[in-house]
Amino acid sequence: MASDLFGSNAPPAEALPEEPEGLPEPPPPEGPGLFGEPAPLADASPGPAAEPATTPYRVLARKYRPTTFNELIGQEALVRTLRNAFVQNRVPHAFLLTGVRGVGKTTTARIIARALNCVGADGSGGPTVDPCGTCPECRAILADRHPDVLELDAASNNSVDDVRELRETLRYRPAQGRFKVLILDEVHMLSNQAFNALLKTLEEPPAQVKFMLATTELRKVPTTIRSRCQTHFLRRVSQPALRAHFASIAAKEGVEVEEEALAMLARAADGSVRDGLSLLDQAIALGAEDGRITAAAVAEMLGLADRGLVMDLMEAAMKGDVAACLTLMDRAHERGADPGVILQDMLELTHTLSRLVSLPALAGDPSLPEEERTRGATLARTLSVPVLGRAWQMLLKGLGEVNEAPDRRAAAEMVLIRLAHVAEMPTPGDILRRLSEGGAVSGGPRAAPGAAAAPAARGFGPEGAAMRAVAGGMPRPEPGPAAAAPAPRSWRDVVALASGRRPMLHAHLVHSVHPVRVTPGRIEMRVLPDAPRDLAAQLGALLQDLTGTRWTIALSNAEGEPTLAEQGRAAEASRRSVAASHPLVQAIIGAFPGAVIEAVRDAGADAYGLPLAALSAEEGAEPDAPDFAPPDAEPADFDDIPPEDP
Repeated sequence: MASDLFGSNAPPAEALPEEPEGLPEPPPPEGPGLFGEPAPLADASPGPAAEPATTPYRVLARKYRPTTFNELIGQEALVRTLRNAFVQNRVPHAFLLTGVRGVGKTTTARIIARALNCVGADGSGGPTVDPCGTCPECRAILADRHPDVLELDAASNNSVDDVRELRETLRYRPAQGRFKVLILDEVHMLSNQAFNALLKTLEEPPAQVKFMLATTELRKVPTTIRSRCQTHFLRRVSQPALRAHFASIAAKEGVEVEEEALAMLARAADGSVRDGLSLLDQAIALGAEDGRITAAAVAEMLGLADRGLVMDLMEAAMKGDVAACLTLMDRAHERGADPGVILQDMLELTHTLSRLVSLPALAGDPSLPEEERTRGATLARTLSVPVLGRAWQMLLKGLGEVNEAPDRRAAAEMVLIRLAHVAEMPTPGDILRRLSEGGAVSGGPRAAPGAAAAPAARGFGPEGAAMRAVAGGMPRPEPGPAAAAPAPRSWRDVVALASGRRPMLHAHLVHSVHPVRVTPGRIEMRVLPDAPRDLAAQLGALLQDLTGTRWTIALSNAEGEPTLAEQGRAAEASRRSVAASHPLVQAIIGAFPGAVIEAVRDAGADAYGLPLAALSAEEGAEPDAPDFAPPDAEPADFDDIPPEDP
């Protein structure tokens, strides 16, 4: 008995029994074939009724994926550039498409692949900006089965071996289309070695190869790669465009969606069309019973607090009503709203209120929700930018705390308690202004509004130092031009002549020279060893050029005065000491634990940090007397400062 290839015994062929007649035909295969061909049609012969074939559901993001440039939304600049490139036959060999997720990077790459390979309905067309969609090339690319359009994920094909294999593939001519198109998604995930292996091919590719690189992290793509590609930035799609797009798709799906629900979906999409369509898909499933999607249902689906609740929370926090804040937080928790999302909504509302305070005309902007146009505008009129800025900082810091806390709800409630607690407290600017006004009252007549910085401009005193230590002061004026006198009369005048003209000489005069005596036409000075040997000659030449008079520069062994740099440091230390001992500064430091004097700026000081009053005294002028609060003034009590009326 013969044995087959696998060693089993089998009867001779002639001994095999014949297949009996009348056996039923095998059932037709279910679903499409192995290689994507459509399933055979059911036999129309009479028989028991078969169940109707079901079509797999396609999500909205795939069902309504753009297939032409005209269907891309929110990318007008990109579409205009690509159209002109095809019309002028200036299509580059490598594109780098960048943008946030879901704005259409891969979709744009597929449209470009069809535009490059389209042959038209009659089969004789060339590259076109408007692919027909009916030719074999277009249909194969749309079905993701074109042999010359390769779409790879760089996240899973990121090794140098993968790139080398890809390069070998690109060496051959296209098998079917006009161009080989490589779509490399998330290209920033390639390793450094893979990028290096791709460089030469990307710079000098075969004539029939086009590269389409897509990434959400452009900064992670090496500059050597970016310089070899034409980079296109896909913008976030605006909320009005997303709302219109979602409304159009909902109408095609036979679903009614409330305007506020569309606005919520557009805001949650954050500029991403795909994310928004996924949310719309979920919302349609949520409202499948009555075919209507309400704002309340979308808010519940997204875990959002409704706009009215967020507005109530903001009003209660700005009024300092802690009990109302906690009650509203309980209500939001019962509805399933996430504490972090609530703070995020309050953060966005704070930004909107700040814009309304700065630009009241925004209250008529139709793009704002109705709640913010009415109640928001009313609330904005009772708040100021400093108060909203403080709320912004607290909410921003609190949002990070909520994301890191083990109990998110407790962390969010602590943020609201802090926000309500400081609502009636004056801002640091208000505290400083009130303390300044109180000090002026106790020391003399109250200064007019807007004149608080005037005394320090006339000289430097304790309150001038305190004001600049806390508030930063006014910008220091640049040193003015040289005096009208034909010759300098002090060492500072001599050094100032070199400022801006001879930088190195000026630096040595400030740091390496101790002035001994300055008289008309003669200067005596002691020079430190680190100064250049010809410093006296350089200074004499400069003075002669600028004054037209020959000066005698004599080197002395006398001690002389400190250098200008040493005098400036001493003056700075004196100002800091005066500022630290002033009651106003001490009161502020006591009210804000941890506060320190960062710097003390004197508008009445020259470029070397020395007070102009001292210069006036040197020249025989009587310096202006400061008219601010005396150092022994009693500090104001912060607890006695009433809150401002709204």
